[in-house]
Amino acid sequence: MKFNVAEKFVSVNGEGRLAGQLAVFIRFCRCNLDCTYCDTGWARDLGVAYEVMDTEQIYDYIKSTGVKNVTITGGEPLIQDGIRELFEKLATDKTLRVEVETNGSVDISQFMDIKDRPSFTVDYKLPASGMEDQMFLLNFSRVGSIDTVKFVVSDENDLNKAKQVIEKFELTKKCSVYLSPVFGKISPEQIVEFMKENNLNNINLQLQIHKIIWDPNKKGV
Repeated sequence: MKFNVAEKFVSVNGEGRLAGQLAVFIRFCRCNLDCTYCDTGWARDLGVAYEVMDTEQIYDYIKSTGVKNVTITGGEPLIQDGIRELFEKLATDKTLRVEVETNGSVDISQFMDIKDRPSFTVDYKLPASGMEDQMFLLNFSRVGSIDTVKFVVSDENDLNKAKQVIEKFELTKKCSVYLSPVFGKISPEQIVEFMKENNLNNINLQLQIHKIIWDPNKKGV
């Protein structure tokens, strides 16, 4: 299979369980959602420059970096034709730790039977995103211990909805759970106060490290 790769690079992992560690990133073109706060909207543009790479070329690039953590992102990885082939290829290499960032609208169960499958970081798009009605809700029953559910929060209403979803699907019993502020929309302090007021145990505040280190709009980081 051939894929349209918007960018590939090595950087520090800005989010998730491996935040702060080096990772090699593969970013695909195209997304089926249009979130109000999207910080990689350029990768959705029809005219975006991209490199055509097949599964073997992507794998060879990853190996050439010497970096063990792999982040597959977008755009939206799970709408790429033939993406299962890439996941299966990467799963054969036991030296790699593969994370897939997905927007929550695509059924992840179609990949759960892959032996040594990647871990999924599944977004739940909250009301301020404008995309909550696109969520594939069964995903939040299907996540497992190696997976993460991420809530990107814009305001108090988003925080309240995140709490409801976490409780409804008992997410803290199944997977890792992160609350992350929309950059420039809500302060980390407000999220922490909400966590304290609601006694939100086993939930992580997540700040986007790459936006602290570099210009928030910088690509390739």
